[in-house]
Amino acid sequence: MLKKEITDALNEQINKEIYSAFLYMSMSAYTNDLVLKGFANWFMVQYHEEMYHAMKMYEYIQSQGESVVLKTVDAPPTSFDSPLDAFEKTLAHEQVVTQSINDLMDLAIQHRDHATKIFLEWYVTEQVEEEDTAGDMIAQLQMIGDDPHALLMMDRELAGRAASIPVDFSKGVEQEGE
Repeated sequence: MLKKEITDALNEQINKEIYSAFLYMSMSAYTNDLVLKGFANWFMVQYHEEMYHAMKMYEYIQSQGESVVLKTVDAPPTSFDSPLDAFEKTLAHEQVVTQSINDLMDLAIQHRDHATKIFLEWYVTEQVEEEDTAGDMIAQLQMIGDDPHALLMMDRELAGRAASIPVDFSKGVEQEGE
């Protein structure tokens, strides 16, 4: 059984993860409108990852005998200055999420909630990867600059990204084959 303060904070984090998914869906739509289908694919895979993060937390709360309380999700921005701008906003957003995960971890430690601390360790590791990936994308786009040929090459490369997590949550997120 989770303490109320931890349950409330985890429910807030679910909301943040769903907002993240909406943000990446919006970025996917933006890059799709630019006919950068590879970028659109990259962001849509990111959408699925964020929904997976939300569902892991959803299932954890329920597994601890607590109730999930979903809240209104704010609308994300719908336009960006460029693909580089979208990735710079991605990094800034992931840094906010990292801080939120760190705050959750601090709360679990403060309450001596070892199960939640262990559960959150996965998210801590995931956020390191998220920030690193966004930083790499920014660096590559900065190298490309205004070269449309290089941008199209990167777009083709990003088209190959596939979801490495389950995207059908009907049987739960902890499916075999993860």
